[in-house]
Amino acid sequence: MMVLFLMGLVALILLRTLRKDYARYALNHGPGGRDLEMAEQHNDHHGSDDEDEDVDENGKPLLDEGGRPSGPAGRMGVEDSGWKQVHGDVFRAPKFLPLLAAILGTGWQLVTLVMGVVLFAVAGPLHGEVHEERGEVLHAILVFYSLSSIVAGYASGSYFKLYFATTPAGRSKGGAAAGGTTQWQLTMGLTVLLLPTILVSILSVLNFIALCYQTIYYIPFLVLLKLFFLWVFVSVPLCILGTLLGRHAKLGGKKSDPFPCRVNAIPRPIPDDIQWYGVPANLIPFAGLLSFGSIFIELYYILTSLWNYKFYHVYGFLLGVYAILCLVVCMTTVIVVYFSLNSENYLWQWTAFYSGSSTALYVFLYSIYYFVFKTSMNGLVQTSFYFGYMLLISLGVGTLCGTLGHWSANKFVRTIFQNVKVD
Repeated sequence: MMVLFLMGLVALILLRTLRKDYARYALNHGPGGRDLEMAEQHNDHHGSDDEDEDVDENGKPLLDEGGRPSGPAGRMGVEDSGWKQVHGDVFRAPKFLPLLAAILGTGWQLVTLVMGVVLFAVAGPLHGEVHEERGEVLHAILVFYSLSSIVAGYASGSYFKLYFATTPAGRSKGGAAAGGTTQWQLTMGLTVLLLPTILVSILSVLNFIALCYQTIYYIPFLVLLKLFFLWVFVSVPLCILGTLLGRHAKLGGKKSDPFPCRVNAIPRPIPDDIQWYGVPANLIPFAGLLSFGSIFIELYYILTSLWNYKFYHVYGFLLGVYAILCLVVCMTTVIVVYFSLNSENYLWQWTAFYSGSSTALYVFLYSIYYFVFKTSMNGLVQTSFYFGYMLLISLGVGTLCGTLGHWSANKFVRTIFQNVKVD
């Protein structure tokens, strides 16, 4: 409840700040904005009899509540800074677009996977409790992972299509046909191989260690063969199908431009003198800490069930914690992106992802604390298996939270630029 209260308070403060921004930006675009400009031009040519209205007795300009000059000079400079200034660059394609598209596609696959597994566990009385039969949760994970591959393909394909149109290659007819095909293939390949490559790399090392020490924790060859066939004949085709659907999806409806603002041909330079609270690297760690604070109590019980052989059965509560985590990640990422845009730094896409994915750092640090103080594990086999699986879990949490953060930031950026007039 405390987390929800704080998030609501932050949301109210952010809404109030945005209203003030809209009021500032509307000064030169309101009903009397053109009359104001004509009056200022008239004063420039003919002078004004009441030029001393906006100066004090010492000849210094009067300031308004915001610390700006209260006269025409203050009104003329009202748009010299702020997030509105980057309207021509805020929807520019991010760097390493195919990689980001593949990561976001994988993130949406994990969002679907986690939601499906949690709902499957919550509905336990309908099919039997998940802890009654060994491996039932793992079986559900494999099924949801395979079926959700189409979600990964569609998300990555549609995201790449959306931003590739803003690149120089996407704007030119020849570039869209030649370079676009190569980029599409790269995006599709990364989406198909990104998560399986990470899984195979870590699990292969763990399997090799288990075989060397002749333990029962290694994965048999027949099981690996079945997993390979499941990936090749189910996951890969669904992912490719989803990418093709995302590529040919009609984004933005009937609009020719799916973005609220047009993207300038020449990128705007990012200011060098940015305040500390406008530097993403200073805000991202705090965003991850707040997100981790909403789940660390439940994380203790999850780790206890994994490594101390305890049954975990409060899946309904886990569903609520998962919803709170999504809400906190979205709110903190929006705040980080707002401060970044307000500092005229329009490179928000990777910032939004890093803001959400920073939660994984605290999850892994907490796993180290749990290993040292809450378990009695020792030896190479136990240590390698613990940190190998916790690394996989942390990477999954980071990808999931980063995707949710990017989604919320994307909705936020679109909303604020739809509701303000630009030149």
